[in-house]
Amino acid sequence: MTTYLAVTQNPATNSSDGMIMQLLNGLNHVAVLTGDLNRFTDFYTNVLGLEIVFAETVPGFRHAILRIGPDAWLHPAEITGNTHASALPTMFARGHLDHLALTAASQAAFDKLRARLIEHGASDGVVETLGAFHSLWFEDPDGMQAELVLIVDPGLRGIHAPRHLAVAD
Repeated sequence: MTTYLAVTQNPATNSSDGMIMQLLNGLNHVAVLTGDLNRFTDFYTNVLGLEIVFAETVPGFRHAILRIGPDAWLHPAEITGNTHASALPTMFARGHLDHLALTAASQAAFDKLRARLIEHGASDGVVETLGAFHSLWFEDPDGMQAELVLIVDPGLRGIHAPRHLAVAD
């Protein structure tokens, strides 16, 4: 039997006047180790349409910043001799960072990205519904499992266990 936690609205008061103030408004970036920075950036720019806004090579270290949205990016790094550049396949046994989830800008964007991921052999194309959002799993060139998400209810109400969603191709 699956048990879900009830989510309640109980934000902390973070100002001297007792008013509720949101202190964070998003995730800025995720740093990801890769064994091949060129392969990584090629996949994320050509398949998912991310923009490279910075790249640098210094002795023993190459990295880049790929823009996901106005305030969010991926920060892949290739470090000479690093043994953690290849992803582990088993979910929740991958270490501190288990997987990456990217939000599609719209249904049309989700459909376009889904087609690209299938075309590049990165996904089987199966879309799951979890109530408030739809999910498509894919694997990047380093073997990292990642998820493309389409939010269908910004209030995130009615989240449930994944179920296959019939999708017209």
